[in-house]
Amino acid sequence: MSLNYSKRMNNIKASEIRELLKLTQKPEIISFAGGLPAPELFPVEEMKKISVEVLDEQGTKALQYGPTEGYEPLRAAITKRMEKVGVKADPNNILVISGSQQGLDFSGKIFLNEGDIVLCESPSYLGAINAFKAYEPKFIEVPTDEHGMIMEDLEEILKNNDRVRLIYVIPDFQNPSGRTWSEDRRKRIVELANEYNVVIIEDNPYGELRFEGEFLPAVKHYDTEGRVIFLGTFSKIFCPGLRLGWVCADSEALNKYILVKQGADLQASTISQMQVAKFLEEYDIEAHIEKLRTVYRKRRDLMIGTMEEEFPEEVKFTNPEGGLFTWVVLPEHINARVLAEKALANNVAFVPGGSFFPNGGNENTFRLNYSNMDEEKIVIGIKRLAKAIKEMM
Repeated sequence: MSLNYSKRMNNIKASEIRELLKLTQKPEIISFAGGLPAPELFPVEEMKKISVEVLDEQGTKALQYGPTEGYEPLRAAITKRMEKVGVKADPNNILVISGSQQGLDFSGKIFLNEGDIVLCESPSYLGAINAFKAYEPKFIEVPTDEHGMIMEDLEEILKNNDRVRLIYVIPDFQNPSGRTWSEDRRKRIVELANEYNVVIIEDNPYGELRFEGEFLPAVKHYDTEGRVIFLGTFSKIFCPGLRLGWVCADSEALNKYILVKQGADLQASTISQMQVAKFLEEYDIEAHIEKLRTVYRKRRDLMIGTMEEEFPEEVKFTNPEGGLFTWVVLPEHINARVLAEKALANNVAFVPGGSFFPNGGNENTFRLNYSNMDEEKIVIGIKRLAKAIKEMM
């Protein structure tokens, strides 16, 4: 049987990360592949209690349809989380979505026509690249250093391309590089977006997972014309299985997201929204996030320290101030996809870096996650990986 699929399906490929995660379900695999939080830190007992309370107090509402915009008490609580990143908002600026990944797909649907240009960091988040590709844009990768996008290069690209429709950025502990933007560049990108009439999609899953260094306001903090769309999520600071994130935007743009949400799935899960709102009411989420920071800081330090001891000196890597990832650059003659096969044969998994570049190349790079494995497995896995690298060199 041969079915007639839409042309856009040619642009949709399986996520390399999701495919790798299928392999890493085997208990013997030490996985540095996914961006998974530590499961032992999930508040399971608290959520048992919360779930019973929600069903006892509002069972019929929890199991019923709700408004597309989201559960009002949760939207109010999200505005308080926005204050922590320097953004003043009210519930009318918030749409609850089914994970911030849905916000990326909606952004492509709302802003992109075939042949339009998306600007992104180089490298950039694979999930965003795949979400945008369905809408058939072209990608221009903006050169990036340890302080984020290089603004002179961004300005030159904007000056010479009149079909740029959006700039996609992860300013805090970027996926995959772990880098964080300087304050000057956060201000400057808004100035350039205003000048060239371009939308900024600010993806901020990791901003609250800072281990050290100075807190920096979100790019949206500097937004003067309502052209920064902020995507947040509970996946990295709470429980990813609930699949809850949010869009924070000015009313005109948010209304577009609401219309698209209505057509996609009507609303995010009512009961999940009520559970999170109840948790935020009864428990101290800041204490929970601090627990995450403490564990992830320790695991980052251990991974980076073991890499410094075991990796050849020709191998370079980032030392992020927060988030979930470090980024590794191998000598140019080593292909990380080949290395990944060798590592997997020794029960270690990671994500090769080529997929994080929408226009290809850079096959001598890869991403490592330090949040999901315990300390013993981090040391064993990095030593196995170092051995495979040395053999290839």
